Amino acid sequence: MQIANHWKDFELLDTGLGMKRERWGKYILERPDPQAIWPHDPWARPDARYIRSDRGGGNWDILGRLPQQWTVSYDSVAGRLTFVINPTGFKHTGLFPEQAVNWDLMEQKILNARAAGQTELRMLNLFAYTGAATCALAKAGASEVVHVDASKGMVAKAKDNIHLSGCDQAYVRFIVDDVQKFVRREIRRGRQYEGIILDPPAYGRGPSGELWQLEDALYPLLDECRQLLSPSALFFIVNVYASNLAPGVIKTLLQLTLGQEARQGVIDCQELGLPSNQRGIVLPCGVSGRWLAS
Repeated sequence: MQIANHWKDFELLDTGLGMKRERWGKYILERPDPQAIWPHDPWARPDARYIRSDRGGGNWDILGRLPQQWTVSYDSVAGRLTFVINPTGFKHTGLFPEQAVNWDLMEQKILNARAAGQTELRMLNLFAYTGAATCALAKAGASEVVHVDASKGMVAKAKDNIHLSGCDQAYVRFIVDDVQKFVRREIRRGRQYEGIILDPPAYGRGPSGELWQLEDALYPLLDECRQLLSPSALFFIVNVYASNLAPGVIKTLLQLTLGQEARQGVIDCQELGLPSNQRGIVLPCGVSGRWLAS
């Protein structure tokens, strides 16, 4: 397991009874997490607690002076990244802090390539959400970052994060589109990238109402994405949340897709985790599969 333990503005305070207690900047939030099946001692009142509804979804119970949004920062390998935090009706905050391990990894790969004289460093972020990875790629000096998400609202938030992270001068293309359709168009155009990261959802609906099911769609998507990797590619990263797919399954998918090509590199797959400082517990937060150039 890889643990994101370099945060200062974020802290996982405690977990248990299906909940997690977090500090985002100076505000304390409590929200559900199905992994936290152990008990916990009583907690003090948070600034907000997410309450699930019997009919699906839920809402935030505001118990303190919580603003609608605020910012947190992360001191990454390439410099400070700053993100807007905005609790939503789906319990999310707009940021997945465990992904900091991937931000640092990608940044270091780009910085090393630049130091070695590589100038073509085109990066692709798929299912890019609010653009934390986009900010990291831009901060490290990628020559181009393409950010793709089907939600216009999420792309707008990503633009805010790019500005807050001081990456206004970076060449970032924001594209509102269905990822599968975009990838197929890029293949037809002959486009290639030196790095790809994707965070596909466990399930959802496509632009025409078609059902997206991760278990059915992931292999063909990875097989198409690998065709966008350039001969001088640095990395390929796929993150999986809220799924029953074990790390070994993701590793096998990468071996069957990227492994069929004569590329020098290593395929690895691990759980990502966040440390809980109060009791020394590490909370699992999904799986990250990677191909890294050697």
